[in-house]
Amino acid sequence: MRRREVMALLAATAAVSPFGSRAQTGRVRRVGILMPTPPFNPEFQERVRAFREELRKRGWASGVNVQFDERWTGDNMDLIRSAASNLVELNPDAILANGGRVIPILMGLTRSIPIVIPGVTDPVGRGYVKSLAHPGGNVTGFALMELSVIGKMLQILKEIAPQISRVTMIYNPDNPAATMYGGALEAAAPPLGIEPTIAHVHGVGDIERAAAAAAVRSNGGVFVAPDVTLYALTRQTVAINAQHRLPAIYSDRSAARLGGLVYTAPTALSFSVAPRRTSTASCAEKSPAICRTSSRRSTSS
Repeated sequence: MRRREVMALLAATAAVSPFGSRAQTGRVRRVGILMPTPPFNPEFQERVRAFREELRKRGWASGVNVQFDERWTGDNMDLIRSAASNLVELNPDAILANGGRVIPILMGLTRSIPIVIPGVTDPVGRGYVKSLAHPGGNVTGFALMELSVIGKMLQILKEIAPQISRVTMIYNPDNPAATMYGGALEAAAPPLGIEPTIAHVHGVGDIERAAAAAAVRSNGGVFVAPDVTLYALTRQTVAINAQHRLPAIYSDRSAARLGGLVYTAPTALSFSVAPRRTSTASCAEKSPAICRTSSRRSTSS
């Protein structure tokens, strides 16, 4: 499939006629979905449902002319590798995948099946594409955020809790984007009068220790970076920060739903509806592999 056909099939570019020449072949299209989050994660379940619903509106109905093969793994790397291999063996028309630890695995398994990323940070720097305008290869999708957003998020946290003078960023160091997030924090914090700290976490115990250490020192806050490990532990992370009375900013909308103070993240349901509404015009005209999506800020009430 050509890149434009892939983007059309995945409901991210200008509308196409779903019952045109492609549908007349009678072949059922196959779309793999690989999510490195638990199957009970409500935020990502909602996004995948919206993605499938958007395809249905465009004429691609499950069980009629498209088949979805979903794999939900959590952040268990063995399960991710197994699921990725299984999906590639099925030889789908495209694979929708999320997560900085997932995309390199898929890229290592196939250079022909289109891989669509609903959101990624710095796709050029991470080697997914050659450039935004001329990506080459089989990876396409949307840029989740620019690293400058880290500084904006710190500003928001400082506005909400002006007394903050220390911020601890937590993330799993196995995340390929971890060093980028940490570097952006360390660059953005000093001009705001904030002392940055990095805390590596792999599970709930690490999150608890990081929060306890931040709470011991006065005027501390927490920055929860985009990370599949933390997505799976959002409920626990919000509860731990609340227990220690730490102002915290999150990178996932579900945190605010669970009582988190504030989040900044891509617009809701960015797997399908939001990218189409924010980026369709430029994608349809230029057909680039990577298009930018908008972000939003929200506080819990």
